[in-house]
Amino acid sequence: MRIFVPKELDPTERRVSLLPTGAAKLRKLGAEIEVERGIGESLNCADSEYEAAGANLSADRGQSLAGADIILRLRKPPSEEIALMKKGCIHTSFLDPFKERELVLRLAAAEVTAVSMEMIPRKTVAQKMDALSSQANLAGYVAVIIAATRSSRIFPMLITPAGTIKPLHVFVIGVGVAGLQAIATARRLGAAVEAFDTRPVVEEQVKSLGATFVKADLGETGETASGYAKPLTPEQLEKQRAVMAQHIAQADVVIAAAQVFGKKAPIIVTTEMVKSMKPGSMIVDIAIESGGNVECSKYDAEVEIGSVQVIAFANLAGRVASNASEMYSNNVSAFFDHFWDKDAKVFRLDLTNDLLKGCVITHAGNICNDMIKAAYGI
Repeated sequence: MRIFVPKELDPTERRVSLLPTGAAKLRKLGAEIEVERGIGESLNCADSEYEAAGANLSADRGQSLAGADIILRLRKPPSEEIALMKKGCIHTSFLDPFKERELVLRLAAAEVTAVSMEMIPRKTVAQKMDALSSQANLAGYVAVIIAATRSSRIFPMLITPAGTIKPLHVFVIGVGVAGLQAIATARRLGAAVEAFDTRPVVEEQVKSLGATFVKADLGETGETASGYAKPLTPEQLEKQRAVMAQHIAQADVVIAAAQVFGKKAPIIVTTEMVKSMKPGSMIVDIAIESGGNVECSKYDAEVEIGSVQVIAFANLAGRVASNASEMYSNNVSAFFDHFWDKDAKVFRLDLTNDLLKGCVITHAGNICNDMIKAAYGI
């Protein structure tokens, strides 16, 4: 089977979907690998490194798209490129299918088998393929580093002849993968950290990282079978905001990382809460790409509300593009390795397999994913 890996077209995207090490792994499976010339230039990764890994170089993107059995990229495909893909090919990338209905319908109409990397089920066997978690992990780290570089205060406590500096107070909202990494990073920098999540089950994880878990009586909450937080009712959101307001007002840095899989992120931090914060404080809204947790945050921008900075940069993982590319490349390599028939040297598309049932969105001209069909009302 022939796998083609095109360059990402977004000029702000420095991540690369497949590194030479990943290409070598796929080549060992027996796949023919073709990458677009210059694919690794954003990371100073030369074409010669891909050739050394066994990949061929393509100078004709359209022709390569048309001839590929499998297309592997990071971001969703441009609509105009869908028509170039041959029927029955497998397209693998992040797709954001809950918000990209028109794109999904076009993929189905073109009879492309579309794999959405963010839809891979959270199961033990799939951990090495979980690209959503790997990128979220980096986003949590980057969010804290951004706060540290923009703050007028240092994070750790220092006892010096000139006096004692108190540790900076960080409050993390949402203890998913990004939130946990934000807690760990802030603690490593020496901050005093509090964290809140609607799922009581994460309390031990928070404490194990040396942070304090903030509790709120919201009634029945929990997580889905896939490990994601369940949406709150409007009444529960109001109770949550009342508890949040107290802790936000005391924090020097707030990291907002609360997301609900497949849905718009809940507004947890109101503008009034932001105004209640101490002068010079800041909020980093990790959830901005799914709508944001902060009422006054602006997509991929930094704004000031009074004397408080509200930072909502998109693609935080892309700010550490080398590591993000390494992790995504490993994720997709593991995905193909898991489903590769090493004797026949082909990708086995078994739609009775639970992992593939979870992440394959379109196949044979139809939307085949039950979760997406329900979201579209099909």
